[in-house]
Amino acid sequence: MATATATYAGTPVPVDDEGFFTDPARWTEPMAEQIARESGIEALTDRHWTVIRFMRAQYAAKGTGPTVRVLGKTSGVSVKELYQLFPKGPAKTAAKIAGIPKPRGCI
Repeated sequence: MATATATYAGTPVPVDDEGFFTDPARWTEPMAEQIARESGIEALTDRHWTVIRFMRAQYAAKGTGPTVRVLGKTSGVSVKELYQLFPKGPAKTAAKIAGIPKPRGCI
């Protein structure tokens, strides 16, 4: 897998060929705003942050991000709302914004 570099909030970080962080420890919250804008999300709301922080916590605990189904059941944000918050695919987009690798099972 090729490693590329993306620059967020003025900091270069290693990413995979799809733009997902390969080292989640390099992520910072200011980077999330820029990644969100590049993903078509104008501004991150408290509900976005609920999902982003949940994604990071799940990744830290399990080594992979949750699927949309798990997110909808356990994050406190319904699947319907997840698709409103992250229209291009909640688990994949939220993982990218949260600075974690692409969850298993995401296309």
